[in-house]
Amino acid sequence: MELITAFIDIILHLDVHLAALTAEYGTWIYAILFLIIFCETGLVVFPFLPGDSLLFVAGALAATGGMDIGVLCAVLLAAAVLGDNTNYWIGHTIGPKVFRWENSRLFNRSAFDKTHAYFETHGGKTIIIARFLPLLRTFAPFVAGVARMTYARFVALDFLGGCIWIFSLTWLGYYFGNIPAVKKNLSIVILGIIAISLLPIIIGWLKSRRAPAAG
Repeated sequence: MELITAFIDIILHLDVHLAALTAEYGTWIYAILFLIIFCETGLVVFPFLPGDSLLFVAGALAATGGMDIGVLCAVLLAAAVLGDNTNYWIGHTIGPKVFRWENSRLFNRSAFDKTHAYFETHGGKTIIIARFLPLLRTFAPFVAGVARMTYARFVALDFLGGCIWIFSLTWLGYYFGNIPAVKKNLSIVILGIIAISLLPIIIGWLKSRRAPAAG
């Protein structure tokens, strides 16, 4: 329970924690952010790490001089692209064996199955769309590897999606994160970003629940 409370505190007060890390570690903050985004996008066991909200807060912090916005975007983009590519090759290597995995502390089979179904329905555009969706962002490149998606096509779509995701949220934070009204209610803004990110998943779940009833 204490661990969950601490994690929620980090998410809701991400600006405070990130500012403290920047003050303590200086330029090493780029390596820390690289590691977080790389793990969140590159390893299927870390879908719970902050993504969208982290980009927004990092952009806001860069606007105050805490980081260089150009270096920040380059580091985050590299982490996102390398993470997805690592995830793709993990899925490509493991292949069909993954379908025999059961639920465990490190792997959520139900989330994987839903992502696989979404990927099968929407094809390559999932790689771009998934950048903005928690869980899907972590599982989509893995499923692309399992499904043996053409690698050149995956790389192109992944890079495009990474650019849109990193630059849009980071620069939104850069320009709007330090507006007094936004800064004063940043916890609410972070919750709003998380809610908007989860909304498509919730809508999809509700539709799937209604479909059998309608049938």
